[in-house]
Amino acid sequence: MLYREAGQFKTSYAADEAIFPLTLDRVAIFIILAIAFIAVPALASDYFLKAILLPFLILALAAIGLNILVGYCGQLSLGSGGFMAVGAYAAYNIAIRIPEMPIIASLLLGGVCAAAVGVLFGIPSLRIKGFYLAVATLAAQFFLDWLFLRIGWFTNYSSSGSVNAPALNIFGATLRTPAEQYLFVLCFVVLFALGAKNLVRGNIGRTWMAMRDMDIAAEIMGIRPIYAKLSAFAISSFIIGVAGGLWAFVYLGSWEPLAFDINRSFQLLFMIIIGGLGSILGCFLGAAFILLVPILLNQVPAAFGMPLSTAMISHLEFMIFGGLIIVFLIVEPQGFARLCQIAKEKLRLWPFPY
Repeated sequence: MLYREAGQFKTSYAADEAIFPLTLDRVAIFIILAIAFIAVPALASDYFLKAILLPFLILALAAIGLNILVGYCGQLSLGSGGFMAVGAYAAYNIAIRIPEMPIIASLLLGGVCAAAVGVLFGIPSLRIKGFYLAVATLAAQFFLDWLFLRIGWFTNYSSSGSVNAPALNIFGATLRTPAEQYLFVLCFVVLFALGAKNLVRGNIGRTWMAMRDMDIAAEIMGIRPIYAKLSAFAISSFIIGVAGGLWAFVYLGSWEPLAFDINRSFQLLFMIIIGGLGSILGCFLGAAFILLVPILLNQVPAAFGMPLSTAMISHLEFMIFGGLIIVFLIVEPQGFARLCQIAKEKLRLWPFPY
């Protein structure tokens, strides 16, 4: 009975257009943020922070970037792993060649480089769409993999092809513990998620959704396809590039080009399909699901005395992900986010049947 809109009157345009118009939603978000910023770093173990929460946050951030392009603008992309690599290698080269550059600025500039590359490979979207655009972005993925593998300048001429990220020095302090690294990544994720939510609710977001729903009608209405599509590629690639820099600098520490191969692109695509296309919340739900399923497959059967081999777990992952993608595309194309929305709508009516 508490989750009601009746009695919550709005007296300004700002209140009417708030991201969370219901008081209970705002209170819930504040509680979640308080737990994330205060309780989790204080209570969670180093393993939980490093092995679960860090990849969850970074991949959720990358999924937000991909969802802007695929879910909101309707431009299918299979090159997100390559754009993550651009952000990682650009931030690495900026950090080692300009030592006085702050690490935050290096990560953001890596995102800018990824945005430039994304716009370059997004130009074909002005003439092609659907499956053909997916193939074009897939070509970008393979080209970027080859580029970072074969040209030694990007890896600072490392003989093994792998590189080590510089220390995370923030305002004179070095982030060494998993709790400090978790808070650093969490600040990025919260700011970018809030920015993405406001973008998709504004004029540019409506432009993207108009192109997604019917591009010819949107063009007749005066929306410029070159502006809508390339802006989606730029902003999406920027966020993915920053996520790639965080993945390399904070989570991996040292990496090689295979860390951003085609499997990473498919992983991000699975996240937004299962979590929910066109939903910021769906990015977090999809990332949590993709990361937790392998852990559950590893732990639950072993707890019942039926341990599974690594190969079996890998096969089961593909089977579960593929089956769920088919189910969601048929039954609920908007994924887990839509299921959460339905649950909230039912709570607003409960216990009345109408």
